Amino acid sequence: MFGRTISRRQTLRGLGVSLGLPWLEAMGPVTGWAEDTKPGQAAPNRMALLYVPNGKNMVDWTPDAEGTDFDLKPIMKPLAPHKEKMLVLTGLAADGANAHGDGGGDHARALAAFLTGAHPRKTDGTDIRNGISVDQIAASVAGSQTRLPSLEIGCEGGSMSGNCDSGYSCVYSSTMAWKSATQPLPKEVNPKVVFERMFSSLPNAKREQRDARRKSILDFVREDSKDLTGKLGANDARKLDEYFTSLRDIELRIERAAKLPPVETPDYPMPAGVPSTYEEHIRLMADLMVLAFQTDATRVCSFVLANEGSNKSYSFIDVKEGHHELSHHGNNEEKKAKIAKINTFHTTQLAYLLEKLSSVQEGDGTLLDHCMVAYGSGNSDGNRHNHDDLPIILAGGGCGTLSTGRHLKYRNGTPLSNLWVSMLNRMEVNMDRIGDSNGALPGLADS
Repeated sequence: MFGRTISRRQTLRGLGVSLGLPWLEAMGPVTGWAEDTKPGQAAPNRMALLYVPNGKNMVDWTPDAEGTDFDLKPIMKPLAPHKEKMLVLTGLAADGANAHGDGGGDHARALAAFLTGAHPRKTDGTDIRNGISVDQIAASVAGSQTRLPSLEIGCEGGSMSGNCDSGYSCVYSSTMAWKSATQPLPKEVNPKVVFERMFSSLPNAKREQRDARRKSILDFVREDSKDLTGKLGANDARKLDEYFTSLRDIELRIERAAKLPPVETPDYPMPAGVPSTYEEHIRLMADLMVLAFQTDATRVCSFVLANEGSNKSYSFIDVKEGHHELSHHGNNEEKKAKIAKINTFHTTQLAYLLEKLSSVQEGDGTLLDHCMVAYGSGNSDGNRHNHDDLPIILAGGGCGTLSTGRHLKYRNGTPLSNLWVSMLNRMEVNMDRIGDSNGALPGLADS
């Protein structure tokens, strides 16, 4: 048994690089491993918030039975291996996304209200106003313990100005995180930039110099890692090697993506350096999220898989029409079948993320056991543009505070923000309400 010879906060350092470490046995017992964990808690809680646009085909989503004895409907089938690690929540609503006399603009309001519980001001000018998003409330507390207070990522760029939806500024339909009512936080879609933000402290000129030398981030911390390796037992050495291998794999994928030509899509040209396929882009961003949590670079991450109202084509799964176009299916069975394909593609990517989180051992559990992963949309049925009975999943153990493997059905119209209050409380942020909430969401810990 090794004594506590290595600090949990130790990093490997090199030329402009600061590389966090995963939990190792040599850091001592995981109990109380960080200053802000409760006695007996294995690790800090992490919060991941994932958004998909244009709602779902709800008939193929909502389970028939409540409680533990529920079947996964067709578009949730990819999540079968993780059924016991997730809660399906129905009946939740984002009232802030409703018109309230403002007319059209359901897509813009859906994303803007999703994490804030607020009704965004209808404007396509500079006088935008929304609310503070739950991720930023969590970051205001948990962020003091990590290198990055929060991480905002996505797979589709978007303008921060102009009219994108019936008189609503484009910022509303492309931005989920809001630091204040007037300060949106744009997401980063380039994985290389995300990677640099997580690990590099170099100014731009020196970073370019380092890139020109084509060295791995691992090359810059190699000497420091040699000193560390001498202090480790066999299990820790293996774990560190697996961590470095995973890190290098991400670097190589970013390098490959930078050399490939972007795919021309009908609604948005992919930025340079972004993977040429949408699926690889999502998965690379998901891997970076896992890495950020694993190294404790941040404990809060928001991930917009595609902007609200996105008309992205999914020809790679034999759906050539745009997503938004198909979401207005008018009960056409052929269009609904294609929407189901898109919905299934998205849940497949969620399954990928959950598998990656569950593959990382942390203490007596996994990284997934020490996370809360909320996935959903601010639209329910894309054809109706309704914002009640939203498609919401909450996965992960929340450091033992969630009793998963259940379908919980709430009274229709229950504020989605009640879920955010409950998640904040599990992040040691004591709040009674956020946005339109009227309390915490009951039943999440009941068996």
